[in-house]
Amino acid sequence: MENKKTKAFDLTLFKRLLHYIQPYRLVFLGSLLCVIGLAVFGALRPWVLQKAIDENVKPQDFDGFMFYVIAMLVLLLLEVVSQLLFIYYASWLGQSVVKDIRVKLYNHVLRFRMKYYDKSSVGVLITRTVTDMERIADIFGQGLFMIFSDILKMLVVGGMMCYMNWKLSLIAFVTMPIVLFATKIFQKYMKRAFEEVRNEVSNLNSFVQERVTGMKILQLFTREDTEFKKFKEINERHKKGWLKTVWYNSVFFPIADLLSSITLGTIIWVGGISVVFSQTASEGDLFAFIMYVPMLFRPLNQIANKFNTLQMGMVAADRVFKVLDTTSQIDDSGSLVADAFKGDITFENVHFSYVEDEEVLKGISLDVKAGETVAIVGSTGAGKSTIINLLNRFYDINKGTIYIDGVDIKSMTLKSLRAQIAIVLQDVFLFADTIFNNITLKDPNISEAEVIQAAKAIGIHDFISSLPNGYHYNVKERGAMLSSGQRQLISFLRAYVTNPSILVLDEATSSVDSYSEQLIQDATDKITKGRTSIVIAHRLATIQQADQIIVMDAGKIVEKGTHRDLLKVENGIYRNLYEVQFLKSEAV
Repeated sequence: MENKKTKAFDLTLFKRLLHYIQPYRLVFLGSLLCVIGLAVFGALRPWVLQKAIDENVKPQDFDGFMFYVIAMLVLLLLEVVSQLLFIYYASWLGQSVVKDIRVKLYNHVLRFRMKYYDKSSVGVLITRTVTDMERIADIFGQGLFMIFSDILKMLVVGGMMCYMNWKLSLIAFVTMPIVLFATKIFQKYMKRAFEEVRNEVSNLNSFVQERVTGMKILQLFTREDTEFKKFKEINERHKKGWLKTVWYNSVFFPIADLLSSITLGTIIWVGGISVVFSQTASEGDLFAFIMYVPMLFRPLNQIANKFNTLQMGMVAADRVFKVLDTTSQIDDSGSLVADAFKGDITFENVHFSYVEDEEVLKGISLDVKAGETVAIVGSTGAGKSTIINLLNRFYDINKGTIYIDGVDIKSMTLKSLRAQIAIVLQDVFLFADTIFNNITLKDPNISEAEVIQAAKAIGIHDFISSLPNGYHYNVKERGAMLSSGQRQLISFLRAYVTNPSILVLDEATSSVDSYSEQLIQDATDKITKGRTSIVIAHRLATIQQADQIIVMDAGKIVEKGTHRDLLKVENGIYRNLYEVQFLKSEAV
């Protein structure tokens, strides 16, 4: 594993990344041509200077000298144009590739089963889809093409130097192996440093995201100082990770500059002697080599610097592809499209566990007839909400079968199955958007007129109309501008407007005030009529009219019947729960 982590360049990963360039082949080839132009036009300028000095300046040929001046200007203009086109199209290519990968990643993440999110950090996923993506874009804009350009420029410059004066070229080439060896060592350690940096960035994002989301709890329990200390520790590790990269840079680049300066000084010394005494080099050669040496060594520094960018991009790409390679989707191989349900629901010997060997449901069997309102009660952890999760196939069962209208739900497409089931959860999530968009979730098939009509039907139109901008009131992140009861009413309306075949209320009235509860209870009576409904509730007063009440305990169904039937059971769980709540109400 260590060898893989410290490997300077992962060719397999790089080939996979290049696969996303296929739709943009012409832009890719155009960028390569610009890179070649940069190398060739830049390398020709010193050669033109050498010609101008030897053939025109020394003999004082003004007309010939002007020709070379114009040639220099043309080469400079071509180099500028090539660089302009390269910078734009290389960056355009990088952003286009990243757009495609980000779309694929987000589409992939949308279909993960709930079990994946139960175990994953939101901050880490945000880092993968945002920060890491930008590092991948840099591979094309600043890494890959620039490295290719620098290598090509070194080859062209080296060839021109050998062509003009191979003896002076040897001086430059002697120090090259030392710089190349130092570059290789530098790349190896930078890869390790960047892996550490990316880990700490993920930890930092995850920590900050979670604490900002739970800020009310932190302040309520006065944990600001404790959390601040934790943040400082994580931030310190992040700083140390970056300082490693700074240290490696501070060691490598001065060494590379020192070798370049020594080489240049030696060439000037040896070349000057050759011009004055032995005449084995011309004045033009000396001037050209003074330009060539920086052009030969500067790309080495840039290669190392751009390789840092490439390494960061490769590390980021590796992390993104690991998410893309994660197979955590619910099996959606069913082909039956459910247009509408009558509403018959059957659980047949269903076993399920969130954690292996720790069963939450232990052989549940139940029948719900179409149009019935069935209530499920029981203590916390009894498995009530799990039944709802399995009905929607947020999780797959370990054993048994779940039928709707006599058809195994696994044979239905997930989209059509979930489209026929509406759920109102206890913990309501609202997006930072308008009330209308939170109700429709931007479904173009639901008009504002339909939403208003539905709101009037369940008695919450006046409440929404009283808000600034009414249905277009922005509730901000997680619905922070609304009370918990108001958020619950919006969630209830969201479920109502979809006109579901099956309605599920999961603790829908557990956190609302009496007025909101009465609104929801009235609406429940209205929309559950003739529609299969499953109600999970702690407040037994809200479910007394249910056609069937199921009592769960420790993952099993222990009692079943109507409200009156269950009250007749001596020492029954439901009767005990009801008496406790009744006594509390009387006490109040």
